[in-house]
Amino acid sequence: MAPVFSPYDPLELNLGARLLPPSINHPMGTDAVGRDMLSRIIYGTRISLVIAAVVVFFETLIGLIVGTAAGYFGKLVDELLMRLVDILLAFPGIILSLAIVGIRGASPMNLIVALSSVGWGKYARLFRGTILAVKEEPFIESARAIGCGKLRIACCHMLPNIVSPIIVLATMNMGTIIISTAGLSFIGLGIQAPTPEWGVMLNEAKPFMETYPHLMIFPGLMIMVTVMAFNFLGDGLRDLFDLSIQKIGT
Repeated sequence: MAPVFSPYDPLELNLGARLLPPSINHPMGTDAVGRDMLSRIIYGTRISLVIAAVVVFFETLIGLIVGTAAGYFGKLVDELLMRLVDILLAFPGIILSLAIVGIRGASPMNLIVALSSVGWGKYARLFRGTILAVKEEPFIESARAIGCGKLRIACCHMLPNIVSPIIVLATMNMGTIIISTAGLSFIGLGIQAPTPEWGVMLNEAKPFMETYPHLMIFPGLMIMVTVMAFNFLGDGLRDLFDLSIQKIGT
């Protein structure tokens, strides 16, 4: 949808229109080489959302495998996998991401790999905790009694009952990933210029922070508004699912 809503090509240079303030033709002004800021922010929205969605998918997938195995099989499997999760969560995720991107090099793929590799621990813990709560329910005992295997019970009976908390966590985690993506791009270890990405735009605007503040204000506002939107959406979904559970219980 970005090409539909963008008034200009986000990569088109126009040195005759550089550093223009917001106007009718350029509602968010232009940058140091005359590129339209509104167009770049719109394309940056697409890039940020796609990266965040892909990272959330892989984090959820890894967390699903690890957390379900730990919660369902228990004992030694649970102990080993949870110690691995504890080690992962003992380090700040952004520091581990910096290390991975620094070793592998700056690129969108390496950025996705780095963020996915360090963010699945919280999903694994949530899956494990929910599995432990669900596996002793009467309907699970009934499934065992009629001869359902462990894999069938886990996939067909347990997983559908833990979708709600995962949706809430994934929604709220989108904002965290957007901030991490912008932060890594800002310091040159994520998306690279001239790609229109919010962190890249903030980095390019540093020399003009005092003289042309709109170059930093608009990308910063987009990051803030998008992150807040996902947080509010996550809160709303959590309240909705909690209300649904209460109605079912009564």
